[in-house]
Amino acid sequence: MVALEVTNLVKTYGPLRAVNNISFTVRESEIFGLIGPNGAGKTTALRIISTLLKITSGTAQVFGFDVASQPKEIRKIISYLPEDAGAYRNLTGREYLKFIATFFKRRKNIDKIIKKGIEIADLKERINDKVETYSKGMARRLLIARALMIEPQLAILDEPTSGLDVINAQEIRGLIKQFAKSTEKDTAVLLSSHNMLEVEFLCDRIALINDGEIVETGRPAQLMKKYKANNIEEVFVKVVR
Repeated sequence: MVALEVTNLVKTYGPLRAVNNISFTVRESEIFGLIGPNGAGKTTALRIISTLLKITSGTAQVFGFDVASQPKEIRKIISYLPEDAGAYRNLTGREYLKFIATFFKRRKNIDKIIKKGIEIADLKERINDKVETYSKGMARRLLIARALMIEPQLAILDEPTSGLDVINAQEIRGLIKQFAKSTEKDTAVLLSSHNMLEVEFLCDRIALINDGEIVETGRPAQLMKKYKANNIEEVFVKVVR
């Protein structure tokens, strides 16, 4: 089954086409990356799929639900983590996860959600410390846990490793990969990144996006072979030239 199907999607702001007629699909159990430089249209596309922005034209469907006409149904089965997301700094990590879990009390066991979040964050005894004392890497682990602990069918992550050092970024990528492969439900991950080198490890398939348009799609290894490139960064340069 297709987790996400985007067809001829357009988003305009006056004369500006932030997203220009893009189409792609995300399959169940895969990590799909929208890859491109800052300002390429990645975040706009994610916000549309997350039902936060209205579509100018085209369609997007999440597990068969239409983004434009069925946003409430989609919000029940997705989680969205913006690049600039933050946690309440005066709460402990445990208190923050509990606070987020209360939004899902009607359909899930809160204690189970919190336990899952604590396991994903893996902050050990620091889960009981205030968020304001966390390093950037620890805070990002907590936010990733917030996004994944509800076991969404589609996790939408905008620049999940932005601003992190090599070690913390690697740990976050590991958490995302583990979620996508270990869950018992039909799930998928859609993420954006301007770091074209890290996606070779993280993503099953990618779409390269530039100036609001998708210029190439495929598996990282296949694209590198096709363009005789050593990495995805080289592929991107060759495609846009």
